[in-house]
Parts: sequence; C-alpha cells; structure tokens
Amino acid sequence: MKTKLINIVLLVTAAIVIGYAFFIYDKNKPIRYLPIFGEKSYEHKGGSDTVYHTIGNFSFTNQDGKTVNEKDFKGSIYVADFFFTTCHSICPIMSNQMERVYEKYKGNAKVKFLSHTVDPEIDTVEQLKRYAIKHNADAKQWSFVTGSKKELYAIARTGYLLNAEQGDGGSDDFIHTQNFALIDWNKRIRGFYDGTDTTDMNQLIKDISLLLKEFEYKEKN
Repeated sequence: MKTKLINIVLLVTAAIVIGYAFFIYDKNKPIRYLPIFGEKSYEHKGGSDTVYHTIGNFSFTNQDGKTVNEKDFKGSIYVADFFFTTCHSICPIMSNQMERVYEKYKGNAKVKFLSHTVDPEIDTVEQLKRYAIKHNADAKQWSFVTGSKKELYAIARTGYLLNAEQGDGGSDDFIHTQNFALIDWNKRIRGFYDGTDTTDMNQLIKDISLLLKEFEYKEKN
C-alpha cells in the first residue's frame, strides 16, 4: 500500500512538471545565449552586479561624409572590422565575406555593419565611397569610416579587442587583422570571427540570428 502511494505521488509530480514545461515554457526564449567577451568587474550596491567590457564612445566620418558615432547603433547589433582599400591580401576577402553577411540582413534596421579604415591618409571619404559602391553598401546600414588614426587604432585595440599588439597610432604603427567583432545592443562584444574563413562567416550569420532573437526576447520581457 505504501509503495502504491509513493508511485501515485511520483506520477502526479511528473504530470505537474510535464504540464509546466508544456504550458508555461516560453517557446520564444533563445535556446542558448552567446558569451560576453572582455574583462568584467563586479559592483556591490544592494546586490552583486556584473559590469562587462563595452565599446566606448566614438566619432568617425563615413563614405557619405557624415559623422557616425555610437548613437547611430543604439537599439541595434552590429559587426565591426578594420581594413584598408588598397590592401591586396586579406582585405578583399574580408570585404567580400562582409558583403555576403550584409546581403543576408539587408533591410533589417536592427543589424548594422561598421568597417574602419586603418589607413586614413589614403582612405579619404571619396575613396571609401568608391569602395562602398563596389560592395553595394548602403551607408544607412553599412558604414565605411575614416578619422583620426590614433582614435581608430585605439578603438581597435581597447574597444573591439581585435589587436593585442602594442601601439600608439603613430606613423610607424599599423594594424592588419582579419578578425570581425559582433556587438550587441548594450555595446558588449558577443563574438569574434575570422573574416577570411567561410565557415566562421557562416557561424557569424547564425550568431546574428541568435543574438537578434535574444534582443527581441529581452525587449518583450
């Protein structure tokens, strides 16, 4: 009798758990979340809050001669990279791959792309415009930007964490990286990808979709 009662209790418990999973489980919740990269710290203000590395404020000029800053990416996620238009090695591959990802999300206002030149002396607004046209880029969604070399190099190293080499952005300094960074709506780094690797780019396309789902879920909850 005791064994029978235990079995009944177990069956009822199992039914409750299954019912909860079926009726309460939020199907819109992402199946997984992307990691958050960079050093983090902890603040204790009536609890413990994790403070993550974020991209700092910036101000550059795009292919249309317009100022581009962090406010233009508010409420969206974006992919950032560093290139130069006269490069004949990895940059053409990177830009072609970025264009492929861009075409996948073209017209989606929540997904943007930000390509920084590492050779601002050569890559004028006019030069970037020609390059943007070559890659069918609409500046509203994909900006090619130039600006102060020191600021461009500083944000590559300390903002996007795309180059570990020391440098001051001076005349002898040069950054040449094939890596892309995926940035979320809170200016946090959520992924790094090799812009010359098709498999990595396929993963980037999937991760953008996953991050969009996370974004949409958090907007509603």
